[in-house]
Amino acid sequence: MTDLDLLYSEEEEALRAAVRGLLADHCDPAGVIARTESETPHDIALWKALADGMGLAGLLIPEELDGQGATHREAAVVLEELGRAVAPVPYLTSAVVATEALLECGADDLLTELATATTIGALAVALNTAPGGAFRTVRVENGTLHGELTGIADAAVADVLLVPADDGGLYAVAAGAATVTAKPSLDLTRPVATVVLDGAPGRRLGDAEPAVRRALRAAAGLLASEQLGVADWTLTETVRYLKERKQFNRPVGGFQALKHRLAQLWLEVVNLRAAARGAADALATGADTDVAVAVAQAYAAPVAVHAAEEALQLHAGIGMTWEHPIHLYLKRAKADSIAYGTAGAHRAALAELVDLQAP
Repeated sequence: MTDLDLLYSEEEEALRAAVRGLLADHCDPAGVIARTESETPHDIALWKALADGMGLAGLLIPEELDGQGATHREAAVVLEELGRAVAPVPYLTSAVVATEALLECGADDLLTELATATTIGALAVALNTAPGGAFRTVRVENGTLHGELTGIADAAVADVLLVPADDGGLYAVAAGAATVTAKPSLDLTRPVATVVLDGAPGRRLGDAEPAVRRALRAAAGLLASEQLGVADWTLTETVRYLKERKQFNRPVGGFQALKHRLAQLWLEVVNLRAAARGAADALATGADTDVAVAVAQAYAAPVAVHAAEEALQLHAGIGMTWEHPIHLYLKRAKADSIAYGTAGAHRAALAELVDLQAP
């Protein structure tokens, strides 16, 4: 049993500062809102700056494959900042989910492409699939793939799709060989799509079940850091607004009832930080990983949604407008609450892991 370290190292704080600075310059709320109204919600220029300019696409990839050789703790810091900005980039889906699946399969050439930002990857498993949960597959017929997969996050910008098949294999399919159709998504900054394969050629990488399980476990664990970023931004922004907004010639934040609501929310966010950091550390060290991930996701979704809902309510009329970015945070929080398993699913998994199931 290793000692749990929830504190941020100097290197992690330096990484945070660098990512936050880049996002401040290239991911302003007005720009994100404008993108959600367009046909190209993904910010590929920002992705290139993060992935190629800063090398963040290869954080989890070994140095010998042109990656950074870092750990999940560093990836968690990046996701916190991306959550704070609701950045419309495929970082979680490519640099974490697809990367973890490829690491399990040992697909070194594709890992190098992901690390050098020449390729964006997407695991063709529905966004709402929990670690260890059942997932849909496609048919293998005469060496080609046939079938339809729904709810695939960031498939629209992927260059390679990692597709599980009914023969138990995980196949790499060029995105151009598939028909990718965007579908309405609650989270406008992380679109989902339907992927149809009709005789698409694929390259078998390895066994799908362990690769998907590893990818989804890392996704669920690090999603908590993104949810932390969402909750932290909404709390900070709400406190700032209530200090400035005046009613009856005094700051609204001075009213006792609102102080109590903010204090309660602050406690929830602090606890979420501990849970998210615990999951990131467990993924990095391999200690009690399943338990730490289940704890983080059982707690993260309700807190992120509560923080965003409180922000919307406490901003009053301005919070209800399309021009204010709060709606983006609420939609991201709500969409994240079912991504990679609901809080209820993770509580059930946790109960089984620690043998505390209901009678």
